[in-house]
Amino acid sequence: MKKNDILKIDREHIWHPFTQMKDYEGMDHIVITRGKGIKLYDIDNNYYYDTVSSWWTNIFGHNNKHINHKIRSQLNSLDHVIFAGMTHPYAVRVVELLRSFLPEKLSRFFFSDNGSTAVEVAIKMAFQYWQNIGRVEKTKFVFFENSYHGDTIGAVSVGGIDLYHKLYKPLMFNSYQIRSPKCYNCIFNKQKMTLNADTGCNAECMDELEKVLEENSNNIAGMIIEPLIQCAAGMNVYNGKVLKKIRELCDKYEVLLIFDEVATGFGRTGKMFAFEHVDIFPDIICLSKGLTGGYLPLALTVTTEDVYSAFYDDYFSYKTFFHGHSYTANPISCSAAIGTLENFIKKPISKYKSGMIYFNEKVCSLKDEPYVGDVRYIGFIGAIDIVNPYTGKAYPEKERVGFQIYKESLKNNLILRPLGDTIYWLLPITVKKKDIDNIFLKTKKTINTVLERFAWLKN
Repeated sequence: MKKNDILKIDREHIWHPFTQMKDYEGMDHIVITRGKGIKLYDIDNNYYYDTVSSWWTNIFGHNNKHINHKIRSQLNSLDHVIFAGMTHPYAVRVVELLRSFLPEKLSRFFFSDNGSTAVEVAIKMAFQYWQNIGRVEKTKFVFFENSYHGDTIGAVSVGGIDLYHKLYKPLMFNSYQIRSPKCYNCIFNKQKMTLNADTGCNAECMDELEKVLEENSNNIAGMIIEPLIQCAAGMNVYNGKVLKKIRELCDKYEVLLIFDEVATGFGRTGKMFAFEHVDIFPDIICLSKGLTGGYLPLALTVTTEDVYSAFYDDYFSYKTFFHGHSYTANPISCSAAIGTLENFIKKPISKYKSGMIYFNEKVCSLKDEPYVGDVRYIGFIGAIDIVNPYTGKAYPEKERVGFQIYKESLKNNLILRPLGDTIYWLLPITVKKKDIDNIFLKTKKTINTVLERFAWLKN
């Protein structure tokens, strides 16, 4: 199809996600036709650095040879099959490989389609666990403010970003929301967190959690969090001591701990999984996005033998987990996951450390820029908050500075999709130093160009 035909049909019929379509009355969506490595190419052969890893999914760059090979070689064998009463070697191989990366106690794997469904599975699994063992009063969940765990109703019910979730409150079940840990602006005046530094933190911010659990643990089934970083909350990185405290409290008050590693897993934080930075693990973990290297939809909710055993009984006990999806464990998606996991076996995440450190240094180098209010990073994720360089304060929301930066970034061969006025980079772990240099040169150029337009806002 020709470019104009594509754009005409797109404009007349397609409704894009997380997009106010009126914004595109005077601009077109970028027509992407191919990808290679860290770059995407449009229909006019312009390139763009995929600095958001195609919505946090791409791990090894686009068109990875090994993943391509695994998909192609499997295509002639099996397209799809019902996963109730049937199994296939592709799903089995995914589990076999993934077991080598997870703690031994996380031993039961439930397949689904994407991050939201992985979370839905975890919520229903945790809820039914307590029902099945006779603790029927334990029906509620705890989550952080500014959390995001997906867009289906269960996931929304444990989401804390009003912009995304407030409208749907009449559809949501009630949960307990507690204050997020904000190490970059600690309310207990602890030193700002830096890697491998003792900040004096004793997880005081989790006193609120302890109070909630102490008063309500008899009706709380589980707590769900993104370990170490709340991604949609502006890449809010927090101290590992907080995770340890949460694990301790969940054990004390008999609450299942769910880690949403949909965005943080598969090398993003510099470890295979974020929880590996701290010597703990969850009762349930949600995995997706990078599971297939960014190729195809696939998700896993992994839990312990203890949780699984609560569902194992005679049929007429009705303890079966009545949950499933049409494309559960789709063989083609599984082949992409096999390629991804084999890539990690051939070259462990530790082998990418030099690129990660170089990226961290580049993010840190922005801290003295007058338009940067805060710098945060972990692994291959970095973020800066854009502020008015004259006042040090945030720009008025109506100016949509982050969105202006995004539009300008496309002119400079970048995709800087913001979170409000937070600009972030979530890079494939294979990114080269020369590309990091180019990305940051182009980022600075983009931001400076946009902020010059707002020079009149000096007060």
